[in-house]
Amino acid sequence: MIDRPWLAHYPTGVSPELEAVPYRNLPELLHRASTAHADAIAFTQCMPNGMNGSLRYRDVDAHADAFAAYLREVVGLKAGDRVAVQMPNCLSYPIVAFGVLKAGCVLVNTNPMYTPSEMIHQFSDSGAKVLVVIDMFADRVPEVLAATSITTVVTVKISEFFPPVVAGVIRLVQKVWNRSLPKIAFEHTKFRAALTQGRERRTDAGSDAYLEGIGPDSLAALQYTGGTTGVSKGAMLSHGNLVSNTMQMLAMCDAFIREGKEVVLTALPLYHIFAFTVNLLGFYDRGARNILIPSPRPPSNLKRAFENYKITWLTGVNTLFNALLNERWFSETPPRHLVASAAGGMALHQSVAEKWRTVTGTPIVEGYGLTESSPVLSFNPLGGTVKDGTFGIPVPSTDLRCVGDDDKPVAVGEPGEIIARGPQIMQGYWQRDADSKDTLKGGWLHTGDIGVMDADGYFTIVDRKKDMVLVSGFNVYPNEVEEQIAAVPGVTEVGVIGVPDDKTGEAVRAYVVAGSPATTEADILAYCREHLAAYKVPRSVVFVDELPKSPIGKILRRELRTLTESATTSRKDAS
Repeated sequence: MIDRPWLAHYPTGVSPELEAVPYRNLPELLHRASTAHADAIAFTQCMPNGMNGSLRYRDVDAHADAFAAYLREVVGLKAGDRVAVQMPNCLSYPIVAFGVLKAGCVLVNTNPMYTPSEMIHQFSDSGAKVLVVIDMFADRVPEVLAATSITTVVTVKISEFFPPVVAGVIRLVQKVWNRSLPKIAFEHTKFRAALTQGRERRTDAGSDAYLEGIGPDSLAALQYTGGTTGVSKGAMLSHGNLVSNTMQMLAMCDAFIREGKEVVLTALPLYHIFAFTVNLLGFYDRGARNILIPSPRPPSNLKRAFENYKITWLTGVNTLFNALLNERWFSETPPRHLVASAAGGMALHQSVAEKWRTVTGTPIVEGYGLTESSPVLSFNPLGGTVKDGTFGIPVPSTDLRCVGDDDKPVAVGEPGEIIARGPQIMQGYWQRDADSKDTLKGGWLHTGDIGVMDADGYFTIVDRKKDMVLVSGFNVYPNEVEEQIAAVPGVTEVGVIGVPDDKTGEAVRAYVVAGSPATTEADILAYCREHLAAYKVPRSVVFVDELPKSPIGKILRRELRTLTESATTSRKDAS
């Protein structure tokens, strides 16, 4: 028996079990939305200077059908073949992603900033046959082609589908001022040409023929992740996984994501599973207008989007919300139409959540998930009891537990590894049976995260198993220390790791980005001594200009550890 105290805390009207999913696969979900909202604007790409282009639902649907036909009729792909997609947020992304799914093929999302070696690993591991790549980064492709099974390359412009004059200006800036367009010396097909070829070869049966046999258990995407340990692996997400998770997320937010009325700002990259499921699939299903930001850095890149569109929803990570709060243009004129914001990807600092509510006058809720869970497992219930510092309660049809090393549940309030089960849990890791068995045990996904559950069934992340710092035999969780340091006036960002120490085994070190007015090491340590046990107080504070981050803005502790190791090695060499 599973103890589910969270069942008493679902908002009114939210069922603890997901209703029967009405779609066999993702294209069925997409088709319903495209038909129901055909004339509405689906996507608007907003550049930092405000230049923009838009596509309506009917256009996205038609272009996706054409691309599906291109893949099957022109390239000759079969159901289940993998297609790598490597581009930032832009109007072409949903067309390509939806087209791959409509073709019955498997989407392989790829970070456009990857180096050739990272691309080679992912494309070789997945066995991708087609690469759709933004042309700004096409100079990396020749090295990759020689080492992978990719036979077809389609190149995309960042200004695709913009009005002709605006697109011309953007292209001119790229070529002349930024010099950001490398010469493409390998065989490739331009995206518009691929769509034309697809339309010409599309059969009367259309996408229906490509989806014969594509059901809930069919593979939809290989989403690469470091997993709980080790080298990057492809999480096998099925159509059923992604449809279920979309429905689970919408069920929990039903009253707050209104059909045909929302305008969601998508600053997180769509190739990341958080934005892919929540922003792309979830808000598309509800007929929202999605404002795509190609790059959210610096945060001023979002200024014109907030000024020009009536943003009702924002999803992000702690660093994005914190960065916006430190922008004068945002804090002095916060968005007037905002309904709610959702945080994930990393812990949302309580000080950031409180300031966000004060500045915007709207709720912000924290959720939790992994690539391996499509990704949403839980979040604080909008319309219900929100507990800051927790990531809320499990979404419908999902069970969470905190367990010890023996996989048995620990007592309420005691830390243990979070394990999860539900219809959104991946099928396993692509061609990695041993890793799959280690992660999926007894029908439960073992997350590698340490958390606690309170008496009401709300969960709190303590930290990653591998990030825990052991000081004189005591466990120190970096999240807890970061939370306190983030509350110190003058601290913009903070990352905490453990470093070797002769006396205590490990010691806590904080890397801090100072704001204005700047803080000092003495200020930080004094605050920590007041709010933390002595063994948790940092032994050292290092001020840096910036912290290493992932594409979604998550602070990368492993790179902080690398910095520390490099500095230690340099000192040894010097001596």
